[in-house]
Amino acid sequence: MLPEPSAAAGLCQVTPQGPWHTVRRELAERGSVVVFAHLQDWLADFQPDTGAHSALPALLGRDFARLQKMTNDEVRARFLASRLLLKYTAGAVLEARPADIDLAYKPGGRPYLRGCDQVDISLSHTADLLVVGITRCGWIGVDAELSSRQLHGSAVERQICTPYETDLLARMAPGRRNAALVRLWTLKEAYSKAIGQGLRFRFTEFGFAPGAQRVQVLRPDGTPGSGDEWSFRTWTVAGQYTVSVALVDLGFDDAVDVTAQTMLDEGMVDALLSQAR
Repeated sequence: MLPEPSAAAGLCQVTPQGPWHTVRRELAERGSVVVFAHLQDWLADFQPDTGAHSALPALLGRDFARLQKMTNDEVRARFLASRLLLKYTAGAVLEARPADIDLAYKPGGRPYLRGCDQVDISLSHTADLLVVGITRCGWIGVDAELSSRQLHGSAVERQICTPYETDLLARMAPGRRNAALVRLWTLKEAYSKAIGQGLRFRFTEFGFAPGAQRVQVLRPDGTPGSGDEWSFRTWTVAGQYTVSVALVDLGFDDAVDVTAQTMLDEGMVDALLSQAR
């Protein structure tokens, strides 16, 4: 784990069985939590040839129709597992059943929880790793990448680096440059997701300082581009993935209760969260 102790999100590995009490505790204490999971852990109980498959329409809601239209097995498996992880994680922190979580999408595909505006979520996946970030403090973005991905010397390097980053990378020992680039890539992806821009925000228009312990957004010339309201963190997961989180604190009440029954009145809960039994 890279040393960024000021970041406000903890990291937890989960399966459908949990540990969801740990996720709830992290959110209660820190205001944000990042969970990660492995693909097969979320597929074993939800294969078409098992009795549990009959639960998928209720669990996935509108996403079940999207799943049925997918013909590529790998894409289908990743879509199913990632949506299950989103719903179980949101259900844990909202203290609601996963099937009662109404998952919707903003223009551009960013997921959000319909009727739960005080909670922000973000999703990323690569290879067999799934990552979900959730916060009650503001906006969150997460991104995951294989640590072994070769970016140094590729066309991607020229497309993601600001002049300041290029200069700092050139001063690094050659053996450290690719790892620094992968970390930069995940930080930029996480930040752009947190602000709702995704890949629409050119990565050469903002940056970070490779190797810096205190991470902050920088302008292309290296001058500060964000304040203390932003926090970032990067982890190495399972020895082969680089995972980054970007979080902006919008000043929401730290003591806010985000359970579904508290945020919504009874009628709204029935209208927005409940699925047909």
